[in-house]
Amino acid sequence: MSRNLWLALAIGLTAAALAATYVFEPGALRKPAPPKVTPLGWSGPLQLRAGDGVQGLRDGIGAQARFSDPYGLALGRDGTLYVADAGDNNRIRTIRADGSVATFAGSDEGFRDGVGAAAAFDTPSGLALDAAGNLYVADTGNHAIRKIDPQGAVSTVAGDGSAGYLDGPGKVARFNGPTGVAVDAKGQVYVADTYNDRIRVIGLDGQVRTLAGGERPGYQDGPAAFARFDTPTALALDRHGRVLVADLRNNAIRRIGLDGAVSTLLQGLPEDPPDALRRPLSLAVTHDGVIYVGEMARGRVLQIGADRVLRTISGAVAGQRLARPSALALAPGDSLYVADALGYRVHRLAPAVPGAAAIADAVGPSPLNPLPRSEGRWPLAPQTAWHEVVGTLGEVRGDGDGESRHHLHGGLDIAGDVGQRVLAIADAKVSSPHATWGLGQLGEGLGLDTLGYVHMRVGRDARGDSLDPTRFHPLFDDTGKLERVRVPRGTRFRVGEALGTINAMAHVHLIVGAEGYQRNAISLGFLGFADRYAPQIERVALLDDAAQPLEQREQGRVVVSRALPGVQIVVDAWDQVDGNQARRRLGLYALGYQWLDAAGTPMPGYETPRSNIQFDRMPSEDEATKVIYADGSGITVHGSAITRFRYVLTNTARDGKLATGLWVPTELPPGDYTLRITAKDYSGNVAGAKRDLEVRLQ
Repeated sequence: MSRNLWLALAIGLTAAALAATYVFEPGALRKPAPPKVTPLGWSGPLQLRAGDGVQGLRDGIGAQARFSDPYGLALGRDGTLYVADAGDNNRIRTIRADGSVATFAGSDEGFRDGVGAAAAFDTPSGLALDAAGNLYVADTGNHAIRKIDPQGAVSTVAGDGSAGYLDGPGKVARFNGPTGVAVDAKGQVYVADTYNDRIRVIGLDGQVRTLAGGERPGYQDGPAAFARFDTPTALALDRHGRVLVADLRNNAIRRIGLDGAVSTLLQGLPEDPPDALRRPLSLAVTHDGVIYVGEMARGRVLQIGADRVLRTISGAVAGQRLARPSALALAPGDSLYVADALGYRVHRLAPAVPGAAAIADAVGPSPLNPLPRSEGRWPLAPQTAWHEVVGTLGEVRGDGDGESRHHLHGGLDIAGDVGQRVLAIADAKVSSPHATWGLGQLGEGLGLDTLGYVHMRVGRDARGDSLDPTRFHPLFDDTGKLERVRVPRGTRFRVGEALGTINAMAHVHLIVGAEGYQRNAISLGFLGFADRYAPQIERVALLDDAAQPLEQREQGRVVVSRALPGVQIVVDAWDQVDGNQARRRLGLYALGYQWLDAAGTPMPGYETPRSNIQFDRMPSEDEATKVIYADGSGITVHGSAITRFRYVLTNTARDGKLATGLWVPTELPPGDYTLRITAKDYSGNVAGAKRDLEVRLQ
């Protein structure tokens, strides 16, 4: 027997501890190599683990399965991945090592203990496993923490089903919409008590106590009782037993030390660049303290090392943006599992293999995902009759401070009177833990699952009184002034129920789809909406590669030198719809171009128009506005004398793709040609006048 082994036995190490400390090999006993250092700054493609991107309930293999709101994740020692599937499913699902998806516990929406399908949850969110294989569930809608043993038996650990704040024995303790949960090596359960803005802990004796946080949301480091959080959503424990907190509305990652003191590890400030930390939603921490963060605002997965530098692991390039990265789970080989709650998928994210083609699987909600069941209703009364449409998806918008091409319009604007009630167009359940924004600002709004309603006083009538205090929860500052209106995750609304009242913008901005995946709301088929007007083309222009106009003409044709490296095709066009005011100019749905010879026959490769711009879905990149629109575009409310949409047709913005490009004159031999523009609205009307530009290539 070796001296080291004899010493180990002499001091009473258990067999399990001995096995964890030493590696046995034939004829030898050696200490294992230290854990691998987590690499920093890696990136790789998202690999689909399960879910076809269509919201629903279906067990099956991998991409055949469907989820409703796959919000929480936990990885078991046997490789089983547990998924908290909220929305209308309210189940805990499993993804086995072979990729098969099955239901582990839960059935209907409710609050009921039992085994497997006999149990009921209401909007389950965060998950965590203990050393014995028990799964803990932050049961948000039931304001409770539940436990599922390895056999699938569900019991309630703490919370009585009512929202509130009360420490004490588990059966009488109260939480308010807990969304995050973690378990330490001893078996103590930590809870992100989201709408109490506190971190709670359930001891081994079942007693619930407050670990840190105070009566109102805020931002304050320091001793536990004086610290303040604002909508904490996720927790993770580092190797020292310290609690890390995703403090969503403070744009911060916080840490609770062993002495209970709270400190900030990283925070994104308003004056920081756009790629700073914004709305951290999910967390995971490695054995050596590297932190991974799922970010709600921009759909990224981020990494923070000991240097506290923020690195983007996924989401920095097009096609990798997640709709809502609601959970992260560490996996072998420096990889992660990622739940995309609004993409209805679960992914694996691993470092790219050198030399291998980085081909990403499908990300975000599928284009086949059904639209909300609005049955053509409008968000204003009468819901089954026509209202004026004053803005469409993809229109150029300014910042009100001199920049007329600041951002793209992400929805459909419907005119209404200031103070008029905004009504739900479809039954919906709040899926975001932070569903309201901008109190008192013109952009104030509310998100209901995949629908967003903007430019309204959320939950308040024209006088500012609450429409329904049971669902719209007011928060007041120290002076008694209304600071925020919360609508908790799991809250349900029915068709026709009032969501708020129109503010000074005098219209409702209706968004369909998750951020980065907005769909054209006209596809909802509003009752009474009609568009029999063909789009109007004002002018077709050619610009050189430096964006300077080509103005030389011969015999009425624009002269283009084949020596130019490239040409931009710019079209000034707009649309109208039935019933609108004559002055109202709206954006187009799709634009393209084709080259015809002097006899009007399409040139090879242009038998059909090259349609580069189509607003079926919003591009998510910040630079999209200036890729789609040329200088001089803008709308009157941002200082332009007249609304102008100057589309750059040689650039691409469609099917979620964005790219710049030029038409290369050497593509055609010298001669006379016609450049024909195709300009369509969503109803299929096509511009007929001013669509042709006569060109001479030489």
